[in-house]
Amino acid sequence: MAKPTQTSYRTLDARPSADTLIKPGELVDLVEVTPLTLADRRIYNQLLENAWDAIDKPVTHVIAKADLRGSHNSNDRIGESIERLMSSIVKMEVTWDGKPAIERVQLLGGNVEMARGDGLFEYEIPARLRKVIRNSTVFARLQREVMFALTSKYALTLYEMVQKRGNLRWKSSEKFTLDAIRGVLGVPKGKLTSWSNLRLRAIEPAVEEVCALSDYMVEINPIKTGRSVTHVELRWWRKDGDATGKAERALSFASTGRRQRATDDPDLRPRPGQLDAKGAALQTQTYETARMRFPGYDIYYIESAWRDWSRGKAPADDPDRAYLAFFRKFAEANPL
Repeated sequence: MAKPTQTSYRTLDARPSADTLIKPGELVDLVEVTPLTLADRRIYNQLLENAWDAIDKPVTHVIAKADLRGSHNSNDRIGESIERLMSSIVKMEVTWDGKPAIERVQLLGGNVEMARGDGLFEYEIPARLRKVIRNSTVFARLQREVMFALTSKYALTLYEMVQKRGNLRWKSSEKFTLDAIRGVLGVPKGKLTSWSNLRLRAIEPAVEEVCALSDYMVEINPIKTGRSVTHVELRWWRKDGDATGKAERALSFASTGRRQRATDDPDLRPRPGQLDAKGAALQTQTYETARMRFPGYDIYYIESAWRDWSRGKAPADDPDRAYLAFFRKFAEANPL
């Protein structure tokens, strides 16, 4: 990779803060050869942050497993995420000796999960990945609160993409082929193969969340070649002060573990999970049941659709059963 000049600002020179962490740009626009989950991506971001001061050095990093649970995913199975990260291969675009290249690397090296009361986890960053990070000059600054508030890996990935691009002075849009946007978003092979399914299941819910919770407004618009959608255009622009304040209020809802629900405000699009006028709260077990019965669907997006559908109807005697019944019919009508 071409060495940065003395005037270049290296990614390693950027410093995390109490509220934000740094992610090298090469690790944002990557393609997952091995699919990862939302929990995997959150945990990996935390591992990068924890290692940041010596991330380009051949050293062992140590973190408490309790720190990896975060404030919104305390029930996640950390060990399973670590194993997926350790076995994950990703492709990223890099420049070596002034020429573009595709780099394939492992995300996580050897590690040890200590069987002690302190629950420490020791891990290494692979050598080739350290080299990529050492030469990186583009990065995304991620707000920790937003990272934990987003409810799908597609939303988290889109958020990272926009945070990487948001400060570009002369650029506010970028085009991707459908295959490229699927790859960067981490859509598993064989899933969401049509534009309509990709838009409905991945893009629209992700755009909705990023617009509501981040500092940017985002659009992903289809581009046709002939009669078929072959490309998309990603557009982003920073919110004004009023819209930023609304995003902060949305985060205050998200911090309770719920999503903000429908609103007529054009600056803050509908959020799943906020209680409607009927006050139909769902149990935590209901969400777990939905995940097991309907893998691959965004359970909060479906909840929002269910609440919109039920508006104006008589309150359900059993909201949890009503939600799952709606989910079943939705999945039957909209297979992945």
